[in-house]
Amino acid sequence: MTRVWAALVLGAAILFAASPWFTQGFNGFEPDQFPVPQNDPPVQPAGYAFSIWGLIYLWLIVGAAFGLLKRGDDPDWADMRPPLAVSLAIGATWLPVANVSPVIATVLILAMLGTALLSLFRVGDTDRWLQQTPVAIYAGWLTAASSVSVGLLLGGYGILNATWAAIVSLSLGLVLALVAQYRLHRAPEYGITVIWALIGVIVANTGPLNIAVAGLCVIGIIAILSLRATDTE
Repeated sequence: MTRVWAALVLGAAILFAASPWFTQGFNGFEPDQFPVPQNDPPVQPAGYAFSIWGLIYLWLIVGAAFGLLKRGDDPDWADMRPPLAVSLAIGATWLPVANVSPVIATVLILAMLGTALLSLFRVGDTDRWLQQTPVAIYAGWLTAASSVSVGLLLGGYGILNATWAAIVSLSLGLVLALVAQYRLHRAPEYGITVIWALIGVIVANTGPLNIAVAGLCVIGIIAILSLRATDTE
């Protein structure tokens, strides 16, 4: 079954990367998809930050192809594949769902995150740049994206105002990121990707300056870097 799972991961990665070609496109939730329109919500990173998806798609496909062709029967790769295949398969359906329902899309992205983190924790010790790194970057971005989705729901359904929605959701995401990075004791790419997202949020909140949200992101970046600095493994 190891080779079967290797093929499933590659197929799911290709479908995931191809999904934007089969939808009307997605540049973030539309403001009017929520009862309280979300115009320039402070929880959302600047647009340039989303370009990381190109890197994620490519690296996942390259890693999965290498895994199938060169490590198809390698037990060191076996444990991480089933949850990764599930996460990517869910991801292939995410874009069309997001264009219809932010609530269901948020549920799906949380499921993607959970299975991606499970895969990351199961990653083996070999072929770091092709086994561990693509999963770490993918899981790191999903950690941030999940926080953004939750924040949009909190603000979009009037549970909190936009700033508090950002603070609460980003705080939850930061706690998860710090716990995950601490428990991993490896995969610095995970934390670096979360930092990339946080910088994007800071940029989005500089004009006009939202000191509460930008300040929280700065604290989060310092916390992640400090955690990595104390890791001796």
